[in-house]
Amino acid sequence: MGYCGLEAAESRCGIVTRSTGSWYDVLSDGIHFSCRARGRIRLKEVRSTNPIAVGDAVLFVPEGPDIGVITAIEPRRNYMIRRATNLSRESHIIAANLDLAAVVVTLAAPPTPLEFVDRYLATAQAYGIPQLVILNKQDCPEEQDEAVYLGIRAIYENAGATVVELSASTGLGLERLCALLEGKTTLLAGHSGTGKSSILNALEPTLALRTAPLSESHGLGQHTTTFAEMYPLSIAPNTYVIDTPGIKGFGVIDFDRHEVSHFFPEIFTTSKQCKYPDCLHNTEPGCAVVAAVECGNIPYSRYQSYLSILCDEGGKYR
Repeated sequence: MGYCGLEAAESRCGIVTRSTGSWYDVLSDGIHFSCRARGRIRLKEVRSTNPIAVGDAVLFVPEGPDIGVITAIEPRRNYMIRRATNLSRESHIIAANLDLAAVVVTLAAPPTPLEFVDRYLATAQAYGIPQLVILNKQDCPEEQDEAVYLGIRAIYENAGATVVELSASTGLGLERLCALLEGKTTLLAGHSGTGKSSILNALEPTLALRTAPLSESHGLGQHTTTFAEMYPLSIAPNTYVIDTPGIKGFGVIDFDRHEVSHFFPEIFTTSKQCKYPDCLHNTEPGCAVVAAVECGNIPYSRYQSYLSILCDEGGKYR
């Protein structure tokens, strides 16, 4: 078959499986196409540094057996978004059309700040995406001790998330994780060093993704994933995981101050008992949320994360 230019070819539908910023891998009818975007594609509702994201359904025109040009993006069911790291007024779309937003957490090696977890979960809640917290490296005694000490499972189950205790190296919790991922497109995020690539290798050994030990000098993770990429899993049909580069910070964007509590389910439920309907749960008298924090019914760490978003001016947590 010859390719005589865009006008002579018919548009095809596909799913973006990898993004490098200027080129996109698009899967269509089992064939991978390397595509660039035609002109400057922008979405009306989002001002983003990357208008095309992994998980997007797109229309493209083939220019050859395995290359093409993306001409349009189909409407999204949802997406995960955060503040761009360099431009405080811009956003970065992490992935689109998700069934589950998973965050990989380690509490000792390396320690994941709970504020990062809370911001990630709040963003997923804002866009109607179910949430999964994966406590990895649970074969390590120090990880187990920290999880028990902090009460992590109870904190996040009470916040509406599913919690899985996992060890990618021993297989602990892997069967339950597989069951939760079946038939879904899942975004997998977390700090470098938490074991995202190891988890993917455990789920799909044929991937053989590169892993790296923690930095000996700082005890922090080292980047092994460069670009976001979607991987099919053979555990069940229509099962995909989108791996992301290690995310250091998670700056939220476009959160209305009076709606932030809506994205913290335990705070939102308690807020119905506040004296004033427009209570921001900060310094207002008769606040049921502050009272619940003081008596331990709402974890202090979750409340602090709520306040950090409420007072966020846009540039300090990216």
